[in-house]
Amino acid sequence: MNWNTRPETPADLRAIREVNLAAFPAAGEADLVEALRADQDAWIDGLSFVTEAEDGSIVGHALLTRCHIGGAPALALAPCAVLPSYQRKGAGSAAIRAALEAARALGENTVVVLGHAEYYPRFGFVPASRLGIRAPFEVPDEAMMALTLDPQRPALTGTIRYPAAFGV
Repeated sequence: MNWNTRPETPADLRAIREVNLAAFPAAGEADLVEALRADQDAWIDGLSFVTEAEDGSIVGHALLTRCHIGGAPALALAPCAVLPSYQRKGAGSAAIRAALEAARALGENTVVVLGHAEYYPRFGFVPASRLGIRAPFEVPDEAMMALTLDPQRPALTGTIRYPAAFGV
């Protein structure tokens, strides 16, 4: 499918919450989005992307927020959600690609994600340990991944410091 993606608007907040509630077994991710949106140190306008169905309804969401690696600014990709009836059709990938492209346009460089090792490499993510990036908690090496948006710039190294909303 050819998906339409765009940055979220204030009118999208309820739909974004509904997508996250439908995509996950509990409200944690939906609550996380709202907590990150309220955190002026974590939130970056223009890096919360939605995917629209043909009728204009929101079916997917991807969020990039500020984190730090070794004290330097970076981005965390989380959460990513798609309505169950639209999963495995490219809606999530479209939102992620659009968010990463917007981050690149803003001059951001390093993005981290904790997720499925078979899904995120399609966007260029590699195990974070290959870049010298460590999670602040125990996690399988293949699940903690990182992406450098500009290969001409040096990759960050060090331990990830997530926004307080992540609870780590």
